[in-house]
Amino acid sequence: MEGSPLARFRFWFAAQPEAMRLLLAVNVVVYLAWQIVLIHIPVTRAFVLEHVALNPALPGILFEPWQLIMYSFLHLQPGLGGLLHVGFNMLWMVWIGREYEQLRGPARLFGTYILGGLGGALLTVLLAAVFPSSGLFGGTVHGASAAVLAIMMTVAIEYPSKAIALMFIGVVRLKYVVIGFLALDILFLAGSNTSVSAHLGGVLAGWAVARLGGGATEWAGLFFGAVPRPSRRRNPESAHVPVLERLEGWLARRGKKKDAPARVYRMPDAEDRGATDVDAILDKISEFGYDSLTTEEKRILLKASEDAE
Repeated sequence: MEGSPLARFRFWFAAQPEAMRLLLAVNVVVYLAWQIVLIHIPVTRAFVLEHVALNPALPGILFEPWQLIMYSFLHLQPGLGGLLHVGFNMLWMVWIGREYEQLRGPARLFGTYILGGLGGALLTVLLAAVFPSSGLFGGTVHGASAAVLAIMMTVAIEYPSKAIALMFIGVVRLKYVVIGFLALDILFLAGSNTSVSAHLGGVLAGWAVARLGGGATEWAGLFFGAVPRPSRRRNPESAHVPVLERLEGWLARRGKKKDAPARVYRMPDAEDRGATDVDAILDKISEFGYDSLTTEEKRILLKASEDAE
């Protein structure tokens, strides 16, 4: 049964980074529990819709603040619509978030997801309070779209050249994909079951996370056993420190070496050769993404990041 679809899925899931596995598991398990059991029990169905999903009307939301985050793990639409809702949200999260977590660490991805959902909820609550009679912001809101858009926006800002291939369109920079989603919301989906305010709030939260840097999501490291300032000694917790952040010290030292006065020529040592290798690998990541690296290139990059501690 090694080649069965279930075995292949288990292998694929195990290969995902830590925060990605957690977010996928929670979203999918909650979706299946809802569709198979909870939606068919009137009491639980009413409880989830009224007290777990986001109901932005004031003053009710003030007494149930957990809704501001919990709604982003719910996909409550029945039938094919619900399947497409959770399916596309999870696919986009994997397409954009997997490489981002490999580069920045689980805390950055998980924290961006949570803050994106929170940003979408807060903007929805604000607009529902400002325009209570419009009918556009007072309905029940659920889904991971705001959180996923926050991840997309953060990646688009931190990696401006990041692009993705779209069917029938071609390769498009990620920032234009985000703008396209918002344009579709405003032009075609306003007034439907899509919460434009939540999407916009998620994008704004993603922008804020990118501008604030790692400090905005440092708290999320507590969920993954990370420490704020890892010691220089090698230990298992260092696996939670993002590769690029561990490389910062190494690159800084290397830059100082380049600025030093010229010395008598000598044969290049292992450190010089390693610097050249890492340069080429970083250029490859910038152009083609982390997944384009070979196993040996990933080993070299990880070794260099560990030496930078």
